[in-house]
Amino acid sequence: MADKKLKVIVIGAGCRGRGYTDIMAQMPEKFEVVGVAEPVDDVREYIMSTHGIPKENAFVTWEHILDRPKFADVAIISTMDRMHYGPAMKAIELGYDLLLEKPVSPEPSECAEILKAAKAKGTKIMVCHVLRFTSYFRSLKHYIDSGKLGKVISIEHTEGVGHIHQSHSFVRGNWGNEDESSFMLLQKCCHDIDILQWMLGKECKKIQSFGSLTYFTPENAPEGSPDYCIDGCPEADKCYYNAVKLYYENNKAGGFKGMMNRIMTQMSSPTEEAVLDALKTTQYGKCVFKCNNNVVDHQTVNMEFEDGATVTMTMNAFNEGGRYTRIFGTKGELIASASEKEADFYSFETKTHEKLPTNDRTVDQTIAGGHGGGDTGILNVLYDYVNGNIASELVSEIGISCKNHMLVFAAEKSRHDGVVIDVQKFIDETIGL
Repeated sequence: MADKKLKVIVIGAGCRGRGYTDIMAQMPEKFEVVGVAEPVDDVREYIMSTHGIPKENAFVTWEHILDRPKFADVAIISTMDRMHYGPAMKAIELGYDLLLEKPVSPEPSECAEILKAAKAKGTKIMVCHVLRFTSYFRSLKHYIDSGKLGKVISIEHTEGVGHIHQSHSFVRGNWGNEDESSFMLLQKCCHDIDILQWMLGKECKKIQSFGSLTYFTPENAPEGSPDYCIDGCPEADKCYYNAVKLYYENNKAGGFKGMMNRIMTQMSSPTEEAVLDALKTTQYGKCVFKCNNNVVDHQTVNMEFEDGATVTMTMNAFNEGGRYTRIFGTKGELIASASEKEADFYSFETKTHEKLPTNDRTVDQTIAGGHGGGDTGILNVLYDYVNGNIASELVSEIGISCKNHMLVFAAEKSRHDGVVIDVQKFIDETIGL
């Protein structure tokens, strides 16, 4: 029997929802987007126009689209972090399979409830850990699983957020204040924690974390700087984060400009006037040192796994951006970067260096370019998973994702309390899974 073409509804059509559905439009043999729920008129109309969605299938809120009987196979839930739980639970009740944006929820209890509801209903849920589906991380896992490195003793992994990405998304943007979205490690690095556990294929037993918000604070604002960059700052020519340059003048804003302008104006095709208005009236135009942000700008997580392997993950804003991984094994050492085509492997046996392929550099590695092929990869796997062609343990399904989310919650508790956390004890006491 031929695989079924999947009908899809998207709930929340911002950057991520639009990104997934734009790719689906290029896969007409696999997906058909038939409904949308999105409060911003211009964005909702873009989705309708792109996919030929009739007005009766376009809604302002998730409550409205899920108030009618099920009319698709899969629901993409890509609302803001604190708006995942409601639509996820209702969609499960209605019988939709889900592609659920990460994090599952900023609340451990909600993660557990979504998982329990999915198990009870038999719902298939893939969580958007798109990095699992990049050539970079799949190559690293292959080299570990093949035994080329021997037994892995330790991993050092860095998530270089990038100074501009930090300023846009995690200072000025929707994810800068954890009371409104979620804490930094969860929203940015549940990817990386998930990846590290997945690559090792072992249980994390203990976890510890340190970090803080150090630089993007009012104390570091230039003397005499206004609240909004457009009002004229004495340090405008020197400031890396001058909003006028980033969003209006600079046509080479690190590959982010088009996407950033859509986000800040909430328009699918922002006009020059809309961008200028956003610079005058929204937080995207504010001095980067005078926003309402409270998430950390650097954090380190230390993990000990069941066989004694240790992992250090560092999240840091003060770099160009990119991920770097160093793996220490009993047979050799591998040094890799997501921005490079090959990794360097040093063999203890031959005492020589070998270049190992890790990356398809024809693919844009940034979020604007689809996470190095990860966005396309996860949709191909979603198609196979819903059609029953691939086992749940091979995808980023809700069970393993929730367990790895608990590592992130435990790390954040360690950061606040200054203690080493026993992971299983934390899980037992927090959600009882």
